[in-house]
Amino acid sequence: MARPKMIMALAKVIVAAAWTDGAVAHEELNSLKDLLFQLPGMTARDWAELEIYQETPVEPEERARLVSELQAALSSRDDRELALSALRDLIQADGAVSEPERVVFEEIRSALENVNTNIFGQVNRLIREPVQRRSEALAQAPNRELLLEDFIRNKIYYKLSLHLKQTNLKLDLPEPTLRKLSLAGGLMARIAYVDREVTQAEFDGMVAVLQEIFDLDRDQAGLVAEVAVSTLSKELDYYRLSREFFDATSEYERLRFLDVLFAIAAADGIVSHAEMEEIRTIATVLKLGHTHFIEAKLKIPRERRAY
Repeated sequence: MARPKMIMALAKVIVAAAWTDGAVAHEELNSLKDLLFQLPGMTARDWAELEIYQETPVEPEERARLVSELQAALSSRDDRELALSALRDLIQADGAVSEPERVVFEEIRSALENVNTNIFGQVNRLIREPVQRRSEALAQAPNRELLLEDFIRNKIYYKLSLHLKQTNLKLDLPEPTLRKLSLAGGLMARIAYVDREVTQAEFDGMVAVLQEIFDLDRDQAGLVAEVAVSTLSKELDYYRLSREFFDATSEYERLRFLDVLFAIAAADGIVSHAEMEEIRTIATVLKLGHTHFIEAKLKIPRERRAY
């Protein structure tokens, strides 16, 4: 289990390392946020605190303080191994680790034995390549000419916006609500597609939930569900989708959304083991605790869930 104080201290050092050159490009910063958002054991409050460091350069005096905090957090070999494990997961997030990254990772393994300000240069070298890979992957995405930022941040909203323009249909919702609706649709579709098939019952469940939460009529909710399901693919960036949904919602909304995900999973009769584990993953990524997951799970009758 990741120790929250150690993970936060490490996260701050990673952010500070990104700023050692004095500037971070906008999309590189977003890519870094996507990777940091996946670090284990970070609460919603931790994330809010970390955002302060993400938005402005970290000066040398503050970097020295952050090193001291990391040194204090790494009180045992187990702590150092946990820190290394978190770093390893971060650089492996896109499934590719280069040989230079492996070399720098081993340098950091040694540096963690005696943390000092030199670690910033090493961490900077380590995270530069995965951040650049994410940024380049997004930059090479097709059809970026229209609604550029939305294509990157919220692909379902992008497709929904195009569809509404092409068909002259309207959703009488404020833009922030429409964006949140799109993000919610994407996460619901992810649960429905766990077994690589979206059944009619699951699709109807999505429509019913969208109608209830966002006060849509059936045709409107059906359109959103259809766009969300049609966008499901390996190209859908769940790192960005999860982080954007987190940023767009309150803790109360995220807790309620767990109930929604279980309702979608149960729509075809039973919540499977795979669906249960996917919901657990989403709950963790959205900074919700294990207790919250269990409370939502137990609202589904025992005979309708795998465990």
